[in-house]
Amino acid sequence: MTEPYVILIGLEVHVQLLTRSKLFCGCSTRFGAPPNTQTCPVCIGMPGSLPVINRQAVQLALRTAVALNCTIPRSTKWDRKQYFYPDLPKGYQISQYDLPLSHCGWLEISDPKGAFASKRVGITRAHLEEDAGKSMHDEAVGRADSRIDLNRAGTPLLEIVSEPDLRSPAEAKCYLTELKLLLGYLGVSDCNMQEGSLRVDANINLHVGTADGPVPTPIVEVKNMNSFRAVERALSYEAERQWRLWQELGVRLGEPGGHKTTRGWDEGRQATYEQRAKEESSDYRYFPDPDLLPVVLPEETVESVRASLGELPAALRARLETGYGITPYDADVLVNQGRALVDYYLAVADACGDGKTACNWIQQGVLRWLNDRQTTIDAYPVPATEFAALLKAVLAGELTTSRGREVLAEMIDHGETVEQAMKRLGIERVDEAELETLCRRLLEANPKIVAQVQAGKEKAVGSLIGQAKKHNPNADPGRVKDICLKLIAGM
Repeated sequence: MTEPYVILIGLEVHVQLLTRSKLFCGCSTRFGAPPNTQTCPVCIGMPGSLPVINRQAVQLALRTAVALNCTIPRSTKWDRKQYFYPDLPKGYQISQYDLPLSHCGWLEISDPKGAFASKRVGITRAHLEEDAGKSMHDEAVGRADSRIDLNRAGTPLLEIVSEPDLRSPAEAKCYLTELKLLLGYLGVSDCNMQEGSLRVDANINLHVGTADGPVPTPIVEVKNMNSFRAVERALSYEAERQWRLWQELGVRLGEPGGHKTTRGWDEGRQATYEQRAKEESSDYRYFPDPDLLPVVLPEETVESVRASLGELPAALRARLETGYGITPYDADVLVNQGRALVDYYLAVADACGDGKTACNWIQQGVLRWLNDRQTTIDAYPVPATEFAALLKAVLAGELTTSRGREVLAEMIDHGETVEQAMKRLGIERVDEAELETLCRRLLEANPKIVAQVQAGKEKAVGSLIGQAKKHNPNADPGRVKDICLKLIAGM
């Protein structure tokens, strides 16, 4: 049944950039330092202190904006966004308002399992701003302490705002996954949600179908989500909550007084809860920051950044699918592991000459080994050249798949080559000519089986495989079957 409403979702993603120092001062951005030890007069807002722009932060932000297909203006300025939070000591945040670093971009998303059609999600803007500090609340029984850590204050943030183009919580999760992957390939952020390097605010409302046309419910901004799965759950809950409210109030839900609200996500209760009325841009009283000059971005600078991006995830997936014959799902799995794993796969696939086989073995063996040890491909003990040599032996019928896995285990455990591991296991390579000679002898010795196969009972050849293994334990059952059927067909 078609839903009686359309969900509209827009996401605001705040990404801490990988700079060693803060956006407007030289304080460290290192995570985990003792509270309030990485501060100075600039980032704690002391009177008379003056900000100085971090060039690296601008370069990383520009790199991201170009990768998101954004329009880059010739110059961009800084604005003061006025609001009071205990962890924002200046009483304002240096951000960007009407002349952001970039605007009007897009990010393409798709589901490799086909849950929804590929689509371009519009990027309203991607702009730089400084982060606030962090409030820490002691909720122990009998205490109500709140403390402020200003180590994070002034850390460079890139805020990436999407258009309300997402139509389901699943699409929202896919967008976030693709964006995080892109940021990782660009090397602009570690995107560690547990450390606050990537934070998501989600705006959601419904357009309910009525006889007079679609009627929107008030927009709700959802905060406090610490994983992409939590974002998906929160949006699913909020869509259902708004629909229940519509069924109760109808069009009155959108009447004056039905203002935008901010709601938090309670992971334990699996529900959202109201926090406050949502501010409008006028509430922030933006005005140009008098202490900072505009940043000029010449066209040659933008083009230089564009040329330096390299192959991004979407293009890489397409190349794996078309050039190596693997499925969209498999390409997605490989690309999501990061560029280093993809480079390993490409080296193996190119050397062994079979992209599908390389993909299967890497997913079933290499990725399992890496996941079990929570490590990266750099720690994998089998070089791509030796892995490819093993696959070539399997593909040539010199090793069965099961024996090949035994050889791989030895290579991992002892750091050996294919030849050394085979010698340790007492495995000898099976020459194709020798295997054909063996099959001819078996057919000569078993005329009844030959007759059965010629009569259409192809499965009868299976009894020859066991005989072949007795003569040569290293014989590949699949090759024995294929050779015997080929020889019988030629009789």
